[in-house]
Amino acid sequence: MAARPVGRNARCSDFMPRLKRGIVAAISRNTVLLAFASFFADISSEMLNPILPIFLTQTLHASGSIVGLVEGVAEATQNMVQGISGWLSDRLQKRKPLALIGYFTSALAKPLMGLANAWQGVLGGRFLDRLGAGFRSAPRDALIASSVADEDRGAAFGLEGIGDNLGASLGPFLTVFLLLRFNFDIRWIFYLAIVPGLLAFVMILLVRERPASVSAKSTIDVSLREFPRGYWKYLLAIALFSVGNSSNSFLILETKSIGASLETTILIYAGFNLVAALVSYPAGSLSDRLGRRNILLLAFGVFLVAYLGFARSTSVGTIAILFIFYGLFQGIFRSVGKAGASDFVPEQLRASAVGWYSTTVGLLGLAASLVAGLLWDRVSHPAVFYYGALFALVGSAGLLVLIPDRRDSNP
Repeated sequence: MAARPVGRNARCSDFMPRLKRGIVAAISRNTVLLAFASFFADISSEMLNPILPIFLTQTLHASGSIVGLVEGVAEATQNMVQGISGWLSDRLQKRKPLALIGYFTSALAKPLMGLANAWQGVLGGRFLDRLGAGFRSAPRDALIASSVADEDRGAAFGLEGIGDNLGASLGPFLTVFLLLRFNFDIRWIFYLAIVPGLLAFVMILLVRERPASVSAKSTIDVSLREFPRGYWKYLLAIALFSVGNSSNSFLILETKSIGASLETTILIYAGFNLVAALVSYPAGSLSDRLGRRNILLLAFGVFLVAYLGFARSTSVGTIAILFIFYGLFQGIFRSVGKAGASDFVPEQLRASAVGWYSTTVGLLGLAASLVAGLLWDRVSHPAVFYYGALFALVGSAGLLVLIPDRRDSNP
């Protein structure tokens, strides 16, 4: 009988069987339902996201700075609330009820934006929408993390990422269909977006939450002091990158500004989300085997190349290719970033860990979007993308310096 290979060769020969096992192990009743919840919720959101900056600038005659303000406040609200809802979820050891509140609130907010006659009304509706999205996300992510074994966590987040990004891809296609086939007024897209939002709420109703143990409830101390040093170093590395990660609305505005029609812009955006959907699951699963840091470095590299391309491109075809290439970053960062945040803490603190991670991304995303809006209006469009590319380099350096390579053993 041949001896089993050892060392590097053993890791290489075992890689594919381990990867296949991880893919299967990440599929459970809860993870499938949670993936479908993200699928419907993102159909609802992405029916609106590609038309929202156009609605603001062309229908309501707002400036680029206003777009940056609206989207920055929206993203910051979503991610700040995740920190609070994550803390509350860990404190109560309840995930599902908080997620239900968030999904329902977000669904009801969609039609309010369509009713707006000034940008302030859109800001209010967008705030409520992202308030709900933020309130649901950390409890949902904790449900995902607790539904599989620790070594399959990246794959489980990748499965949810498939649902999220497939919905994000289908939403714009649905918008184009409604605009072209039925000649809907743009405001009606906002009204109809409530339907998939409510379907997402129904998916969460069907999730079975595992009750927390009595000992966990009695000993839990949910405070910032409980997070280990490694978690804060990881958060710092992500923060260095997030300083330049402004809203995708500027990518949409750039596509439209170089001559793409509304329908073409939406279809390009849909292709971007489709790529993000296709890469989410393999990226998450690969991060279980190759280490979060290495896969995140790849994501930051993709972001850097894409943003440099946006800064220099002037044709619709090139922008379309870059936008779709940028989908690789979106799919990787969404699944692997959250999985990385949950790696450093025990199960009872995971909602808080992912929540404060998202709070950091959101607050700095607000700052990045405000800076991008000013650069867009007062300097030049390419300046927005050079700014983002610079901090992709800074974030990559932060990952290399602060986070160890954990290919052999993720925490």
